[in-house]
Amino acid sequence: MLTNVRLKKLIIASLAVSAVVLSATAVPASAAPAPKSYANCAALNKVYPHGVGRAGARDKTSGKRVTNFRVDNNVYYYNDGVGPRHVGEHDLDRDNDGIACEK
Repeated sequence: MLTNVRLKKLIIASLAVSAVVLSATAVPASAAPAPKSYANCAALNKVYPHGVGRAGARDKTSGKRVTNFRVDNNVYYYNDGVGPRHVGEHDLDRDNDGIACEK
């Protein structure tokens, strides 16, 4: 019986320590970087090598379609440069297919 009490105390102490460690290492949602407007495709492709597109976008091409671009509506709209949701200053989606700087 004494062993069960020690085991329960050990488990409770372990859980308490785990909770403290996890809460100290958790990253708050507000720490995510804000979308950035890039000056050109070379700068955007350093961060997003295959481009960035809005959800549901399809590459316009006569060859093989780009499918491995980053899907992020906010980053796309910051770099689209046109339309009602225009926030950025540069139009990096010149073919207007919903993907900026696709490679």
